[in-house]
Amino acid sequence: MASYRVLVSDPISDKGVEALASHPEIEVDVNTGLAPEDFLKIIPDYDALVVRSQTKVTAEVFAAAKKLRAVGRAGVGVDNIDRQAATDHGVIVMNTPTGNTISTAEHAFTLMLSAARNIGPAHTAVLAGDFKAARKAFQGIELNGKRLAVIGMGRIGSEFAKRAQAFNMQVVAYDPFLTQARADELKVELAESPDIALSGADVVTLHVPMTEETKHLLNSERLALMNPGALVVNCARGGLIDEADLKAAIDSGHIAGCALDVFEEEPPPSDHPLFALAKHIAFTPHLGASTNEAQENVGIQVAEQIRDFLATGEIRNAINMPSLDASALAEVAPYLELGAALGRLLAKLGPENPDSLRISYHGPLAKKDTALVARTALTALLETARPDGQVNIVNVPTVAKDMGIDLVESTINAKTEYNELLVAELRRGDIRFRAAGTIIGRSPRIVEIDRLYVDTNINGHFLIVRNDDRPGIVGALGTLLGNANQNIANLSLARNKSQGNALTIIEVDAPLSGDIMESVRGIPGVLSATGVTL
Repeated sequence: MASYRVLVSDPISDKGVEALASHPEIEVDVNTGLAPEDFLKIIPDYDALVVRSQTKVTAEVFAAAKKLRAVGRAGVGVDNIDRQAATDHGVIVMNTPTGNTISTAEHAFTLMLSAARNIGPAHTAVLAGDFKAARKAFQGIELNGKRLAVIGMGRIGSEFAKRAQAFNMQVVAYDPFLTQARADELKVELAESPDIALSGADVVTLHVPMTEETKHLLNSERLALMNPGALVVNCARGGLIDEADLKAAIDSGHIAGCALDVFEEEPPPSDHPLFALAKHIAFTPHLGASTNEAQENVGIQVAEQIRDFLATGEIRNAINMPSLDASALAEVAPYLELGAALGRLLAKLGPENPDSLRISYHGPLAKKDTALVARTALTALLETARPDGQVNIVNVPTVAKDMGIDLVESTINAKTEYNELLVAELRRGDIRFRAAGTIIGRSPRIVEIDRLYVDTNINGHFLIVRNDDRPGIVGALGTLLGNANQNIANLSLARNKSQGNALTIIEVDAPLSGDIMESVRGIPGVLSATGVTL
């Protein structure tokens, strides 16, 4: 009799099902298209679950699934899985971040070619009997020698760049975590910002996650940086482009056209303004991962991961919590939270294109099992620039290596003001930025930012301001936030008298809008202002 039962509730490849069923201790049931109430009735009988995007694995599901030990997602995105509920119920969530890399890269490249040569409109014209008129109407754009901006050089962006180089395109790449050494290896020009990458570009392709920072990354100002007659390609996330700005840039003649597989609203309305364009366009219904090979790959991968976890306890591509025995976890758990907060903080305040992340442990902390602490900090740092699910504690060393980032751990014997201290330092060449934290009582706290002593929570929404060390600035900040109806939860100040500047950290109840941030930056004496959510 089988020891484990696995439910496959969304369609995966037959080879994936076979990979599960071939193990003598595993019984597989394929039951797709279940209504939510029927799914809830049967899930208590299963040890593992395999899904794609259709099945919604909610907190209610995890509460009902008393035997469930693992959920495998055949694909990258895990928006349909309540990861916090999974963690709370001790369920490992695994995805397959590499299975559709080639599929998506090829699709994005195909869209670029289609828009450049008017494949879609010309095809429609031929079918309508307008053969001669189409020959005159649909003159194309050659890609040979054109300058391509790749925004996001993860797996997919890197594969796109390789194909573009084969077409003799000049590739410039922006990725906040791509090092110069890795850029040289990929034979691409490294840009220090999206604006620099887009300046003088003939084509742009987007391969970044959708976050608060990347929403409408491509807007009217950045589109204006591109060469006249440029093309826009997006197979990542629809919200990366301000579609109204794109339509205006095309109408003005500055941008020639676009090739989109994703839209800000999906499905897009039939009267979407971009659909009225006649030339240099290519639209597909979110088909980036839709190839026979990609579907088979992710099905096999997720099946093998679930099989190996049930049979041997091996965990691959886990996105919530890796294996760690209970006593060790209890010992370092507060520092896992602290490490994640420091990583997110460095991602916002530290240098872009870093060479290394150095994690150092002071005091008794150095004698604990801290490898997971360093991985947690590195994961939090890198996931800000990678699509959801692409980076996790299991695969983060490989991701960092591919990006040319070294993870360095060290123990420090020198005394500090705290019994234990965790320091995270991001480096690029001679540029260094560090943050540190400790456990006060049972609460993790951030106690240093760039060698200025502070005291703040590790969770919440923060406004971090560097300013001249002079009277009135804190009052001006408080007045501005008060007038904007923004409540101040906590405030921490630090001064660097020798350099004549100060650091102000204000905890607020919600992220501040772009307008408020601009007003803060406009206060006389404010040197920089950054919004951070930890």
